[in-house]
Amino acid sequence: MKIDAHQHFWKYNSEDFGWIDDSMTVIKKDFLPESLAPILKENGFEGCVSVQVNQILAENDFMLKLTAENDFIKGIVAWVDLKSENLREQLQEFKKTPVVKGFRHVLQAEKEGFISDPGFISGVKTLSEYGFCYDILIFPNQLKEAKTLIKSCPENKFIIDHIAKPYIKDKKVNQWANYMQKIGELPNVMCKVSGMVTEADWKNWKKEDFYIYLDMVLGAFGTKRLVYGSDWPVCTLAAQYAEQLAIVESYFEKLSPTEKSDIFGGNAVRFYSL
Repeated sequence: MKIDAHQHFWKYNSEDFGWIDDSMTVIKKDFLPESLAPILKENGFEGCVSVQVNQILAENDFMLKLTAENDFIKGIVAWVDLKSENLREQLQEFKKTPVVKGFRHVLQAEKEGFISDPGFISGVKTLSEYGFCYDILIFPNQLKEAKTLIKSCPENKFIIDHIAKPYIKDKKVNQWANYMQKIGELPNVMCKVSGMVTEADWKNWKKEDFYIYLDMVLGAFGTKRLVYGSDWPVCTLAAQYAEQLAIVESYFEKLSPTEKSDIFGGNAVRFYSL
């Protein structure tokens, strides 16, 4: 099954989407399943994983409603306060809804020390007791803390979103690559090949700009721990769906059919239990 393992839906309003600034007017509108469904079909995808954007419980209800109405949404990555005193009770409720596969927090917006905070780590550990995975959304300067988190939670299943957002526009590689190599040595973490175009020069990127970063994650994680995701609609800031897809398809063309099948669906099916 060919899966887009990272995309978002939203009904736009300026209050909840304050992070969408004036340079992002192209995504200042609603993005709902009826817009994505034909795009997935045109590009040969059978389903997707929808990922949280806002850190409010109401968004989980919004995603669950969309999933109930659209069978191509195979799973959702929801949000929950991992420091909540009644975390276990909330997870027990989520467990009653099999389409909820895991959780995410917008860690890239948090201050230094948040990821390695014992209370946060304890909450993440609790996810494994209920069979939930965790998406790690970070910038490169947070990779050291992310490594601490992953090592502290050997029973958890982790996946790094957007190859940890390297500074592609500035062509910075080394420090990001060193940490990703070390994280790749940990067996309980995978990596999403997603969100790259928005880290490049939105107006002046070319496919080859991304290859050094793809070389690195392929070497660090291998074909069994890489997962494709579009990051639609955020990707449309820099590329249309087919354009961002063409970057990774052209790069992975050298792989075997089985390896490509893993990256473009099989690994997501296994990781998210789709």
